[in-house]
Amino acid sequence: MDTVEVNGPEDVGVRWDVIDCRTHEQNVARLRRRIFKATREQDWATVRSLQKLMLGSWSNTLVSVRQVTQRNAGRRTAGIDGETALSSEARAEVAVRVHRTRSSWVPLPVRRVYIPKANGKQRPLGIPALMDRCHQARVRNALEPEWEARFGPRSYGFRPGRSCADAIESLFATLKGPLAKRVWILDADLSAAFDKIDHSRLLDALGGFPARGLVEGWLKAGVIETGTFSPTEEGSPQGGVISPLLLNVALHGLEAAGVRYRTASSKAGEAVADSPVLVRYSDDFAICCHSRQQAEQVKARLAGWLAPRGLAFNEDRHTSSTSKTDGRPDPLMGD
Repeated sequence: MDTVEVNGPEDVGVRWDVIDCRTHEQNVARLRRRIFKATREQDWATVRSLQKLMLGSWSNTLVSVRQVTQRNAGRRTAGIDGETALSSEARAEVAVRVHRTRSSWVPLPVRRVYIPKANGKQRPLGIPALMDRCHQARVRNALEPEWEARFGPRSYGFRPGRSCADAIESLFATLKGPLAKRVWILDADLSAAFDKIDHSRLLDALGGFPARGLVEGWLKAGVIETGTFSPTEEGSPQGGVISPLLLNVALHGLEAAGVRYRTASSKAGEAVADSPVLVRYSDDFAICCHSRQQAEQVKARLAGWLAPRGLAFNEDRHTSSTSKTDGRPDPLMGD
């Protein structure tokens, strides 16, 4: 049985340096596994009940605040609130504040900053306020295990226990050997995927998730750039703790739109012999096809799937192309 303190220490001071982090992380991990298992069993009443338990868990609050304020690379970067928590005292205070506002928090706008890209252009990032980042980490622990149980086997980006190297290995396994028949590659990425996600489609996909309203609040919170507020009618800010997961949710089903899978026998879940194989790493993907014609047909079919979700291929980038391989795939994923 999980040990989950729902209420937390409302009247007792928190001593950050003596918190048993391992125990709290184990509590969260067990609850995540139960959400995953219930999703696989399609026991949706149990899924929602366990997600509510996670959202009220003091262990989840502590683990989330620790992740945001101690482990994340951006822990020294502030949002519009100008707040960071770099001392034990500050982290303890934030943990109590986050837990007390777990059912009443109203998201703040993100702070827009720009970082340089390899091609000389700039990538926009939206930096949430500290409290928003902590709440996003809490919500992610409730939402992520549900979707980990639902995501396709060849989706690799921003997923626990999966990496760019795994995506490359998947490509290699598909293309290797003298009898490999999928020798035409459609290598593509999406244009400004984080900034273009359709909110309605994404929220519909979340269904009855207990913190759906809070997710909508983050999507609609707006952006502040050089002191000017702009509303956000589409997209999820790249820089948010929960945004990579939301992008994966928005793209869930892309693989099935381009690939036909076996549904029976010991090979259930594998692509059928004459079907393409799609390997995705976030918004970059490679589709292994039997012919140039098949690659072009798949691209058109995927473009039709992406459009109502607010997404489109990046036609300006050189990787939105079709080429023939000799069985030695280049490490393109994550470029």
